[in-house]
Amino acid sequence: MDVVITGIGLSSCLGSLQTTWSSILQEKSGIKSRQLFPQLPAYPLGMIDAQPSKISDLTLKILIETLQDAELQVPLNQSGVVIGSSRGCQAQWEELATGKQQHIPDWLQTFPHQPALIAGNYLQTTAPVLVPMAACATGIWALARGYELIKTGRCERVIAGAVETPISPLTIAAFAQMGALATTGCYPFDRSREGLVLGEGGAMFVLETAALATRRQVQVYGKIKGFGLTCDAYHVSAPQGINGSAAKAIKQSLERSNLEPKAIAYIHAHGTSTVLNDRHEAQLIQHLFPQVAVSSSKGSTGHTLGASGAISTALTLMAMKHNYLPPCVGLTDLAFDLDVVRQVRPAQIDRALCFSFGFGGQNAVIVLSK
Repeated sequence: MDVVITGIGLSSCLGSLQTTWSSILQEKSGIKSRQLFPQLPAYPLGMIDAQPSKISDLTLKILIETLQDAELQVPLNQSGVVIGSSRGCQAQWEELATGKQQHIPDWLQTFPHQPALIAGNYLQTTAPVLVPMAACATGIWALARGYELIKTGRCERVIAGAVETPISPLTIAAFAQMGALATTGCYPFDRSREGLVLGEGGAMFVLETAALATRRQVQVYGKIKGFGLTCDAYHVSAPQGINGSAAKAIKQSLERSNLEPKAIAYIHAHGTSTVLNDRHEAQLIQHLFPQVAVSSSKGSTGHTLGASGAISTALTLMAMKHNYLPPCVGLTDLAFDLDVVRQVRPAQIDRALCFSFGFGGQNAVIVLSK
């Protein structure tokens, strides 16, 4: 039973799926320096609007676009839901803790399950509703769980993805304190990279059996071939070595897809622009793949934390659909011996990988094919 993707909704600091894709091809970035909170200095951020977005509003917006793209209408009471977030409604709780908000109505709905709850209620579903949280690997974990719901016969269709609105004083201060936050911009795989740039956004997908997609006579963006999920808890923020659990996740994903590394034409890297992550990813790719094109979209969109894997999956599917490899925006001085895409490159992409490597040793890799 093949699991295919028939609908995509995306929102980033560059706009919708189509505008984000076209902007990246034009080597544009939505990252701008902003000082939003008086107690903190200005930082480069990837924001959708002038003020921080609310996760509830963003979730509903992306969900509606996803359903429209897949030519679906509610109610969809047999559709599963797997939507995650690593920060959830933290910004709202910060406002409560600092007295900017006096109380939270329906506060039980502001726990990390809020995006999945919003989607489940909107769909009026009675099927499983799951809420994965695996740090920056959350988006691909959500897709993997949606894939499993279909492969095991629990559902014929699943709405899967992740949403993140991390622009809050605590999140900015925490990443700055760790020394992981950039002060000038995002430059994946560059010698001058200095850290990540926080960004808002998310992406959702309609996953369904190939048989159901055929009956509905709808477009198919691609197929999920397999995935790999591991966690090592090696360090709170530093990655393990090249033979660690990230490598195991990559090997898992290829084994489940019955593929050799040489079959992969493109890797959408996690590419956070931090010193440790980019070096670790470069070593992994050099160690495991004979020759493969690589890029990261975070120089354009910023790092959307738990939603980053979902966004990278959407952009990889667009690359497969349009036969273009997207450039690694922000890169000027390549630090590693990799085939990093510097400008838009025409290419036939039959199979691709997306990487997500989160703090705490959370690793997720997904294999996509035409």
